[in-house]
Amino acid sequence: MAVGPAAAAQPSRQPAGACGPHPALSRSVHRLVAHDRIPGAAVLVTGAGPDAPCARWTAADGVAELRTGRPMNTTDRLRAGSVTKTFTATVVLQLAAERRLSLDAPVERYLPGLIRGGAYDGRRITVRQLLQHTSGLPDYLDAPEWQHIERLRYRHFEPRRLVARALRLPRPDRPWHYATTNYLVAGLIVREVTGHSPETEISRRIIAPLGLHDTYWPGDQTRIRSPYSHSYFTAEDGRRADGTAWNTTFGGVGGALVSTPADLTRFARALLTGRLLPAPQRAEMRRTVAADPDRLWPGARYGLGLISSPLSCGGTWWGHAGTVPGGHRALVATGPDGRAVAVALNEVPATLQAEQDFLDVVDKALCEGPSAERTPV
Repeated sequence: MAVGPAAAAQPSRQPAGACGPHPALSRSVHRLVAHDRIPGAAVLVTGAGPDAPCARWTAADGVAELRTGRPMNTTDRLRAGSVTKTFTATVVLQLAAERRLSLDAPVERYLPGLIRGGAYDGRRITVRQLLQHTSGLPDYLDAPEWQHIERLRYRHFEPRRLVARALRLPRPDRPWHYATTNYLVAGLIVREVTGHSPETEISRRIIAPLGLHDTYWPGDQTRIRSPYSHSYFTAEDGRRADGTAWNTTFGGVGGALVSTPADLTRFARALLTGRLLPAPQRAEMRRTVAADPDRLWPGARYGLGLISSPLSCGGTWWGHAGTVPGGHRALVATGPDGRAVAVALNEVPATLQAEQDFLDVVDKALCEGPSAERTPV
């Protein structure tokens, strides 16, 4: 389906104290739409603090909905996908700071008998390894039935059943293996330690205190609360289909959150400036191992629910990316100077080049100098 005239770059409305333009970022966002044929892309960047030269700026291109041609923007809700993992890891680390669990304790201590048999043994897997994706557990999403994911889009899934399905799969052949299974197990540990669902704990400890009013758990609700961007995917018959309505219980605390770019940047800033975690736990979060470039991208490293990736201007960004099968692609990150960025796409990049262009948007957002390009008064 061709993207019509409404896909032209949309001028951003900059709030007082903002700066602009940001031509490199705008060109990078436009490439995703014009060259990679993503229906819509939006980027929100916030400065390092109230005294930053530029408080907040945006770039958007394309459409939020193909049927109506409504322009893409940075205020719509979207499915955050695996950005959810950072929320979950944060609560696990809060519980570690409270001495209610140990990162180096085996899973068996909290969930006796859950991981037993065959190639897997919960007595040899630690909580830290779950959060770091070094547990050796496979991803249930690699099971054959998930190759036809469109057929499963309205089904409800329970975490324990998904974990059990993963344990019937072959053991991964690399020491680092990205698997949402790890985070479902971590969520079950949160439930066991606190007596509450992990969703409740994340809401109580993070979403409510930070005032993330547009962030919520959809549960079995397949529709997103308005306003939202539609999302698109390639159906089995090769057509581009609307994938906005989807039951994301399959992702659970590893991928089900709905949010907005503003809420995601607020969360990222709060996390990495110490509002959510004490210094020792933030340091643990940043202890990384090399990630498999085939499952992330070259240069990426993984900590405890955090990805680090090098920037062209020096240093690294810290954050997480997320993808859902219906088509939303999200990313939130903070740079060395405290600047934060959230990126929202309404179709998953389909080629390696498109994925590289997506990451280039993050690089431009965190590297392009804001102070030299102030809007004339």
